[in-house]
Amino acid sequence: GLGGNLYLWNSQSGECDLMIEAKNTDDIITSVSWMADGSHLAVGSSNNEVQLWNVEKKKQVRNMKGHTARVGALSWNNHILSSGSRDSSIFHHDVRIAQHITAQLSHHEQEICGLKWSPDGSYLASGSNDNLCCIWDAAATKPKYVFNDSQAAVKALAWCPWQPHTLATGSGTADRHIRFYNASTGSLVNAIDTGSQVSSLQWSLSEREILSSHGFSQNQLSVWKYPSMAKVGDMTGHTARILHTAISPDGSMVCSAGADEQLRFWKVWDGASKRKPSSTSSSTGSSLASIKIR
Repeated sequence: GLGGNLYLWNSQSGECDLMIEAKNTDDIITSVSWMADGSHLAVGSSNNEVQLWNVEKKKQVRNMKGHTARVGALSWNNHILSSGSRDSSIFHHDVRIAQHITAQLSHHEQEICGLKWSPDGSYLASGSNDNLCCIWDAAATKPKYVFNDSQAAVKALAWCPWQPHTLATGSGTADRHIRFYNASTGSLVNAIDTGSQVSSLQWSLSEREILSSHGFSQNQLSVWKYPSMAKVGDMTGHTARILHTAISPDGSMVCSAGADEQLRFWKVWDGASKRKPSSTSSSTGSSLASIKIR
């Protein structure tokens, strides 16, 4: 999303297509999330709405209202789309039915800036500008656990693909930590001070590693061994803080979006299908391409 427009980039052809063109310059795209099968894309906006788009047809199929402020976080769990807003609420939307809001989750006191379902759909993790991280059971409207260890907003959330109850969180400039929690017991497993704000986290699908993106002063991506958290290496290139990252379906590439108005594509790992059971290789990564987005 760029302003009120949304673009689709094809990694094979390198083509970039405009899917949504803003009709109102005041409407800004504030979040996007792919449905698991890639057929539909959820789009949150500054006009407090969540849209659902058929990607192949480039057609909007739903417009879901309910929030009273911008929608900055989205996450799918099968046919349930969860949305988090600046109004501090989280909604579960069943996209198959007309009365789409099936639950409202309330505990946070400020904007929801992170939202992520666990791989098995058992838990939802939420992070907020109130410095709290909550873990919710799938059918609950009150949090199972509330973590208050962070001294800054908790935006980065990532569930471990091989330990489905392990949640990694990353916090802002006043905290700078990556923390690991056990969602079954509610215990803090480990914490490490990275030295700069943590804006996003991505687990490797082929190695026992995790990637973090950062802001001042290096604006780098870092790769860490897990669980030792020994640093494998840093990847630099952005000239302003990294705002967000996304990982390719095969787990080999990471795209980073920066406040320098660039998208950078990094070859970090081998794809999940190429994983060797006894692999001891290290990941340092390389920037394959960068795209200026203005």
